[in-house]
Amino acid sequence: MRTSRVAKETSKYFDSGPATTVLPRRSTRSSLARFAHADGPAAATTKGNGNAHNADADLAFGSDIEDAVQTTVTRKRKRTTTLAQSSPRRAATRTTRAEVKTQVKTETKTEHELDAGEDLGAKPTPKPRGRARKPARKTTDATTGETKVEPPSDWEEVYRLVKEMRLTGPAANAAVDTMGCERLARPDASARDRRFQTLVALMLSSQTKDTVNAEAMARLHNELPPHKPGAPPGLNLENMLAVDPALLNELIGKVGFHNNKTKYLKQTASILQSDFASDIPPTVAGLCSLPGVGPKMAHLCMSAANGWGRVEGVGVDVHVHRITNLWGWHATRTPEETRRALEAWLPRDRWREINWLLVGFGQTVCLPVGRRCGDCELGLRGLCRAAERGKVAEGRRRRAALERRELKVEVDVDGEGGVKVKKEEQEEVEVEVEEEMVAGEVATNEPVPGPLSGTEVKVEDGTGG
Repeated sequence: MRTSRVAKETSKYFDSGPATTVLPRRSTRSSLARFAHADGPAAATTKGNGNAHNADADLAFGSDIEDAVQTTVTRKRKRTTTLAQSSPRRAATRTTRAEVKTQVKTETKTEHELDAGEDLGAKPTPKPRGRARKPARKTTDATTGETKVEPPSDWEEVYRLVKEMRLTGPAANAAVDTMGCERLARPDASARDRRFQTLVALMLSSQTKDTVNAEAMARLHNELPPHKPGAPPGLNLENMLAVDPALLNELIGKVGFHNNKTKYLKQTASILQSDFASDIPPTVAGLCSLPGVGPKMAHLCMSAANGWGRVEGVGVDVHVHRITNLWGWHATRTPEETRRALEAWLPRDRWREINWLLVGFGQTVCLPVGRRCGDCELGLRGLCRAAERGKVAEGRRRRAALERRELKVEVDVDGEGGVKVKKEEQEEVEVEVEEEMVAGEVATNEPVPGPLSGTEVKVEDGTGG
């Protein structure tokens, strides 16, 4: 029977005497632990000669060294045993400390609850985490099975605050208010020409700022040549059909993608003449069939006062798409998805207004780059999940400082001709100022602050006149 080299070396190791003991290579405490065996009747150990090898151990030669020495103490069990022996002490220590802390906390809380008259069995009330805002979501009525879309929470408050900012706040006087597409038609033109001018303004507005678009429209109104001698110049369908493409491209050269828009305008004019009786289509589908016209332009043209004046959908541009996603009203990828999401829950009487509202808001406060979160009421009130915290904190500090510096000014004239100015900031201070009348004006040695808004100023000259 063939034996392996390891088995032969193992046999020599056990047959050799005490003086010829050969230690295994890379002998460590953990590797030698497997050769240890306990005292007992099955393991007679020779201890007098300084060696501790088992003389009567059952050895199975002809196998690997791991199988040659049969022992019940393995490396894994040794480690487990050690941990098992030490873990109760550590666990007891940890338990003791935890019990002490719990006992102290319980005693303190019990005294506090007894003083406050609280119920000891009541569960602690969790701290409030603020208002939970939810996006638009579908709900199904369990009784009828009807599915409807619930609007986002707090949307009415958000809408109201944005409208206030657009009318009288930091978002007022946006470019869209004076240079929006529906305001670029000439008021003295015919209804048909105004509709065509509104459509052209919308086609030019893509990827173009309102200021640049208004300048291009002004050039078309003033410089587009008449289609025949004696006809009026300016922007109308007949002149657009007759103009040379090179000249048209020059007139609109400042708008984005003007080369493509020149081609689209010429093609659109031809289609309107042949298919729509020289007028713009009266439907969204008809408008979308024109080159360069999408759903946004179609819905805006339909609802514009200089268009057809009919609201059939929400006009969603990049501002409306971007801002409503920042608010968390929905999670959409394209403006068309945003339009469908808004129309599912937004009241119909807001469909036309929301474009004007959010376009101006995006032009002044919620800018695509460099948002002014510190000036936005939504950020300051914690209603915008995308607000930048640093800007909001700075805006709150600035607002608090302005409120502290508010002055209440009262100006009175005493009987001796002296002017008393009373300032109230943190405390009241009275300053006497001499008065001189020069050419109907009051000149003083100290400057008199002007009245703030909402403060009445009464000045009497002492003569009763």
